[in-house]
Amino acid sequence: MKKKDLLVVLIMLVFFAISFLTNILGALNQKVSVSFTLTETLAGLLPFAFFIAYGVMSIPFGSLVEKYGEKRIMILAFLMAFAASLVFAVFPVFDVFIVSLFTIGAGMAALQVVINPLLRVSGGEANYAFYSVLGQLVFGLASFISPQMYTYFVVNIDERNLDKPLIDLMSQLVPENMSWVSVYWAFAVIAILMGGIIFFVNFPKVELQEDEKVGSKDSFLELIKNKYVILYFLGIFMYVGSEQGISYWLSKFLNIYHNIDPDLEGADAVSYFWGLMTVGGILGLVLMKLFDSKQILRWFTVLAVICVAAGLFGNVNIALWALPVSGFFLSVMYPTIVSLGLNSVAKHHGSFAGILMTGIAGGAVVQIVIGAVSDFSSLRVGMMLIFLTLGYILSISFWAKPLVNNKTVSLRELFTRKI
Repeated sequence: MKKKDLLVVLIMLVFFAISFLTNILGALNQKVSVSFTLTETLAGLLPFAFFIAYGVMSIPFGSLVEKYGEKRIMILAFLMAFAASLVFAVFPVFDVFIVSLFTIGAGMAALQVVINPLLRVSGGEANYAFYSVLGQLVFGLASFISPQMYTYFVVNIDERNLDKPLIDLMSQLVPENMSWVSVYWAFAVIAILMGGIIFFVNFPKVELQEDEKVGSKDSFLELIKNKYVILYFLGIFMYVGSEQGISYWLSKFLNIYHNIDPDLEGADAVSYFWGLMTVGGILGLVLMKLFDSKQILRWFTVLAVICVAAGLFGNVNIALWALPVSGFFLSVMYPTIVSLGLNSVAKHHGSFAGILMTGIAGGAVVQIVIGAVSDFSSLRVGMMLIFLTLGYILSISFWAKPLVNNKTVSLRELFTRKI
């Protein structure tokens, strides 16, 4: 295998690892809440700890990458994920879990900053579009598999299927009635293996292009005075809040209102949500080249609202398909919002991309609010906040400036720092 091909395979593994570690929280929600006797507000603190790290650490890690290089930052990121996963697996208490989630989130933010420019250089500029889409598929595949791994460990450990060597080992490592902690032993192994592999690989020199650079302090100050920058920052904030608001609470909602087993059908529903989001994302890339992006955003948002409403208020059969299918319609929102946002400013696209990515904090803040409302009322009422976040996204489709010749964001800009 050629050196460049080997690097592309490595980057695909990194995409897989990021998604595998990032999108497991929805499947864990119910079990974690029971193990630590959490209120819904405290349950909302879990994604808050993870995604606030994504939101606040992307720009600082961008500066560190420019100073210390991609390889060192990638090794640091996986060492952070390894240490955080291992410490929690050994000391599975709530306070340690919160710190662990923040640390893993910061590590994943660092990886997101690194891998896209590295993919461009490793795979070649001419192949960048293809490899970016391939990376998205790998990312989605990991999001689908991660909850399935959770189900495999939890069900087999709880049923004491000790004839399976891996289950026997995990049963000895996790506390009684906390079989879900086995997931973090697996994360520790994955992280240290990835860090070790990267250590022995020689990386090419990466010259960042203008839209990949963090930007100067002056460029940030200039941008935040632009009302469109703030409006599109809020667009990403609301999008990630919607995405996580559905995926994180999905399994618990099905358990509370429809008595669905969170370890089986609940985990499957989370898998299908992410799987359908991946399929929708690929289709969305095609649709945005053929049709008006504002119209696509408008209709997909309306259909997402319909799916969420059907899932929240329909019977069990409707909820089991409507909520996961909402992921399909959410899939076009990120690239469309970024495209329309970059269309609204003439320069400093690298800095603007960094500002937009801090909007990932929406995945943190919205979950806290959903949890707090749920404690005062009910989870169904709390999840109705998603209608407000989707409503803001719908409004973008009306007031945004139209794209010139419907030119969507370039794939380099689209995948840079994408969650």
